[in-house]
Amino acid sequence: MLVGAGLKRSGHKREEILASARFLFLKEGYADTGMEVVARAAGVSTATLYAYFPSKADLFKAIVLETVSSVGAPVREAVRVKGDARTRLAALAIAYATFLSRADTRAMFRMVTAERRRFEDVAEYFLQSARDELGGAAISVINDLTKTGEIKVEKASWAAGQLLGLLDHVTLVLGITAGDEVLSRRPIKDIADDAVETFLARYGVR
Repeated sequence: MLVGAGLKRSGHKREEILASARFLFLKEGYADTGMEVVARAAGVSTATLYAYFPSKADLFKAIVLETVSSVGAPVREAVRVKGDARTRLAALAIAYATFLSRADTRAMFRMVTAERRRFEDVAEYFLQSARDELGGAAISVINDLTKTGEIKVEKASWAAGQLLGLLDHVTLVLGITAGDEVLSRRPIKDIADDAVETFLARYGVR
C-alpha cells in the first residue's frame, strides 16, 4: 500500500510538472522558459525537476509525446471505423481536421516552428512524432483499402501525405497565420468530405 501510494504521488507530481511546463512553453516559447521557472510553477524544487527530467530538451520531449499521444488519440481511433472507402477516409479526415483545429495543437506547432532554427533536434523530434502518430494512422487506413481493392496507390506514404495535405491548409495553416482560435467558416465535415472526394478521384477504383 505504501509503495502504491508513493508511486501515485510520484506520478501526480510528474503530471503537475508536465502541465506547468506545457503552459509555460506555449506561452513564453521554448527558448525563454527556464527550468527554474518551470520548477516554481509546478511547486517543486529545481533538484526535483531535474530528477524527473535531466534537461529541458527531455522535458519538452515528454510534453511532445503526451500531446501527440493524447490529443491525437481520436485520429488513431478513426482507423477502427468500419465501412467502405468513403466512410473510412471521411472518419479519418474529420478526426485529423479536428485535431489541427484545436488551439493547443496550433500553439504547439507554432512554437516548434518558431524555435526550429535554434533547437533543430527538439523541433525535429516533435515533427517526427506527429508524422509517426498521424501519418501512421492514414497509412494504415490506405493500406487496408488497397488490400480490399477499393483504392489503388503506388506508395501508401505518398497517398497519405496527399490526403492529409488537403486538410492542413484550411485547418493548421489558417490557425498559425490568423490565430490559434480562428476556425474556417466552413464546417469541418465539409472540409473533410471535399478532401476525401479529391483523394478518391485520384486513387479510387471505379
